[in-house]
Amino acid sequence: MEVVEVTKERLRFASKGFTSIMVTFFIALPVLLIFSMMSGNSKFDPSLFFLGVDEAQNATAALEYKPASFKRTIAPLFIGGHVSKDEFFEPTLMRNDDLLNATSSHSNGEKSGSFQSTRTADNLLLDGLIPFGFDESSCLSRYHSVRYRRISPHKPSPFLLAKLRNYEKLHARCGPNTESYNKTLKGLTESHTSIPTVCKYVIWRPVNGLGNRMISIVSSFLYAILTNRVLLVYNGTDMANLFCEPFPSTSWLLPRDFPLRNQLHKSEMKYSHTSEGIQDKDRINKLIESAPTPLFLHLALKKRDYLDKKFFFCDQGQAFLRKVPWLVLSSEQYFAPSFFLMPSFQKEVSRMFLNKETVFHHLGRYLFSPSNQVWEQLITKFYDAYLVKADEKIGLQIRVFRANAKMLQITMDKVLACTLKAKLIPEVDTAASNSKSRKSSKAIVVTSLRSEFYNNLSNMYLDKPTVTGEVVSVYQPSHEGYQHRGDNMHNMKAWAEIYLLSLCDVLVTSPWSTFGYVAQGLGGLKPWILQQPENGMYQACKQAMSMEPCFHYPSRYDCKSENKIDVGSLVPYIRKCEDRESGVKLFNDH
Repeated sequence: MEVVEVTKERLRFASKGFTSIMVTFFIALPVLLIFSMMSGNSKFDPSLFFLGVDEAQNATAALEYKPASFKRTIAPLFIGGHVSKDEFFEPTLMRNDDLLNATSSHSNGEKSGSFQSTRTADNLLLDGLIPFGFDESSCLSRYHSVRYRRISPHKPSPFLLAKLRNYEKLHARCGPNTESYNKTLKGLTESHTSIPTVCKYVIWRPVNGLGNRMISIVSSFLYAILTNRVLLVYNGTDMANLFCEPFPSTSWLLPRDFPLRNQLHKSEMKYSHTSEGIQDKDRINKLIESAPTPLFLHLALKKRDYLDKKFFFCDQGQAFLRKVPWLVLSSEQYFAPSFFLMPSFQKEVSRMFLNKETVFHHLGRYLFSPSNQVWEQLITKFYDAYLVKADEKIGLQIRVFRANAKMLQITMDKVLACTLKAKLIPEVDTAASNSKSRKSSKAIVVTSLRSEFYNNLSNMYLDKPTVTGEVVSVYQPSHEGYQHRGDNMHNMKAWAEIYLLSLCDVLVTSPWSTFGYVAQGLGGLKPWILQQPENGMYQACKQAMSMEPCFHYPSRYDCKSENKIDVGSLVPYIRKCEDRESGVKLFNDH
């Protein structure tokens, strides 16, 4: 009997032991497989585990195929990690703690891209631009961008910081769904005007592409600060999940239940409530006593914009606008320079920006932080895989409006003439072999709707070394072919590419391109601007003397004399743009 009991106990123990062994085996097996893949295949990419089965198989196949003579690296498109059959890449991965501990490429001669080892609280908060009170997890880029971008040498003035803190308090008090907002809303929805105005607002409406929208948002925000208004952004579906909320504990988005939201695009309402409509009906004096609400202001490129610009950019018009609680402003222009010419704003805005070419640099970094979706899935994934180890990053932003074969070739010739003459990229040593010693690495980031420029550059560096011995890699995150208006994913890719360009050390941009303006402003860069032939003389490019965007169509109306004037000759810090003679931009006046 005792033997039987002992045997039963041994069987139970053996059964439990066997079960434990099997459980351990099935737990350990995937781990062993992962380590086996990592050790046996240097091209193993952990991000493949987050793809679908088909996507992972396609990506793995692409990783495994690598011809022995293939030198160039083609970056995967911004399509959720999927890599098409003709795209090969070898990602370089770096953990977040490695990024934090990395040293600058200009210190101790160590190679680590543009990272710097010393990170203080001031750096994390952009020298005071970013306020306290945000939840870090809701917007990772707001605090993590310091790992990817050089510390800006341009410090915001104490007066600008004070104005931003005051604006944040105003927005918290008057923002959407607050008691003050609801009270002011009654004056908009009810026919009588006896309800007192508690707060005042400027509603920004989108016009044109993402670059145009971003430069006009910054201009509208500056206007809101100068006039004690609350900025509300009309956010359509094509702008969803692009940016983090810039103000603590509140939203800058126009509420979906705003009473006139669906009417903001109706032309008959816009005209009857514009400064032109007011003047045409000879009602200006009466309406000064009983201000219309809302008032539409069109500072975009349309025939009827002339009167709106004449009205908006003169102190007489601003005196009237102070009585209007709701302004609806549409523009695709960077009209911020005009505030430096208006007596009612000139002194205050000059105190805010002691260095006048930092307006977009400071306000752009304050307002525009990539959403978690754009930051993690597009920007950092691309940067960590391809750019993090480059000694120098060169951004090429190429926009071609007539994409025929002749124009594409002319543009490519211009890009090469510019970058090679300015020694931004090295020449190819056609007489040498691949055995030349390597000195350093350059990464060229091409952003264009077309793929031809990437193909030409990558083929140029495919088989031959450079005369300097530098290793050159060429990448293009996406090539959409044409601008997809109204497409949210297209705008996400565009925003990611703008941000990647702003992380580069050197920038080459196309003339008149607001896409390039935003990148140079965020990065604090003075780009090389590709030039158009003038008077038969060909100049490939010239370097900008200011990092500010260009105001393409400034008002040339003199409010006092009522004559036309040369806006670019009134003050030393507003001059003609390098890429558009009729436009003006801000320059440092010191």
